[in-house]
Order: sequence, then structure tokens, then C-alpha cells
Amino acid sequence: MQACEEEVNSKKATLSRLETTVIAEGAEENTKFPKIFVDGPFGAPAQNYKKYDILFLIGLGIGATPFISILKDLLHNIKSNNEQQSMNDEEAGSSFKSNGPSRAYFYWVTREQGSFEWFKGVMNEVAECDTDNAIEMHNYLTSVYEEGDARSALIAMVQSLQHAKNGVDIVSGSKIRTHFARPNWRKVYSDMANTHKNARIGVFYCGSPTLTKTLRELAIEFSHTTTTRFHFHKENF
Repeated sequence: MQACEEEVNSKKATLSRLETTVIAEGAEENTKFPKIFVDGPFGAPAQNYKKYDILFLIGLGIGATPFISILKDLLHNIKSNNEQQSMNDEEAGSSFKSNGPSRAYFYWVTREQGSFEWFKGVMNEVAECDTDNAIEMHNYLTSVYEEGDARSALIAMVQSLQHAKNGVDIVSGSKIRTHFARPNWRKVYSDMANTHKNARIGVFYCGSPTLTKTLRELAIEFSHTTTTRFHFHKENF
């Protein structure tokens, strides 16, 4: 009698499992999942910087961050070139030609003096290792009146004396001199076009959208009116 009851219970359990499986399979067939579309990858605007003759890097505030890695890479190439050149000097007839941009200009514009602390180490390393001045750095502090203004004359005088004495800028705390107010972008483009005739210059901007239109229009204008070609790329945040 007990054996019969166990057999009946076993059959009931088997039927229950089969019923659950059928229901689960039916539910799976009726389930509708949303369609997913993947677009990209696009990559960073500055990732192809090596294809240009000259680099023009512009960072607004925290927008300087993506260009620090580029500067580090250029600095690494400078060090490698110097080491290779030293080896070549000992071997007659050998030569070394570097790849990528031959020169870079970095403009960092910020309102906060404390921001310069973020990349002070990199700026000092560039100043110390770049003996050929292949990387030209310009720091701008917009919270101070432009140079030549009577309201900033005292700061400029102390800054000049300190830099001449110790080689350190009192504003940025680095070896790179800090300018006041905002750059004259038209003059910057004009000077670059005159210095690098017939060159392909990669203009890379990272910052708020407010400056994008001005920089793009100047790149187009000077590409049409000079022999220099400016290729503008932007990354807004």
C-alpha cells in the first residue's frame, strides 16, 4: 500500500514539472524584448593628431585634460629623439628622423589659479626637457585683468621679478609664465600662419561650446586667406 502511494506521488511530481516546463516555454515565446541599436565607436577628436605637421591645442579649464596625454607623448618622443641623436653622433653617417608633428602649441585658459596645480609636474617637465622648444606652452588666467592694465601692474611686476630670480611663475607655481585675461585668438592664428607657411595645422579644442564658433571660423578664414591649412576639431562638455 505504501509503495503504491509513493508511486502515485512520484507521477504527480513528474506531471507538475512537465506542466511548469510547458508554461515557462510558452511564456518565453510570448515575451517581447526591445530592439537595441549600437552606433559607433567614434573615438576622441584628438586621437589622430600625429597626421598633422603642427599641433594647436586649446583647453578651457578642465578641457586641458585630454591634451596632457598628447604633451606627454610628444615629450616622450623628444626624449627618445635626443637619446637616438646621441647614439647617432657616435656613428658616422647615421641619422634619425622623428615621426609626427614637429611642433606643438598649447593654450590653457582658466579662471581658477588653483587649476594650474593639476598639471604643474607636466609643465615643469616640458620646460626642463624640451631644449629645442618644440612644445610652446601658454597659460592664461582670466580672473586677472589683461597685461598692461594698471589694476594688474603690481602682480605682473612681482611675477616678472620672481621668474627672473628663481625661474618659477608665482601664479602657476611652475616654470611656465602665466598671461592674464584671454588670448587674442585672431592674432594667435595670424602669427601661426606666418610662422608655418604651407603647413597642415591640427587645431584641437576641448571646452565649453561658447568658444567653438570663434575658433572654427578663424580656422576657416585663415585657411582661405593664407597658405597654411587649419583643420579644426572640437570636444565640448
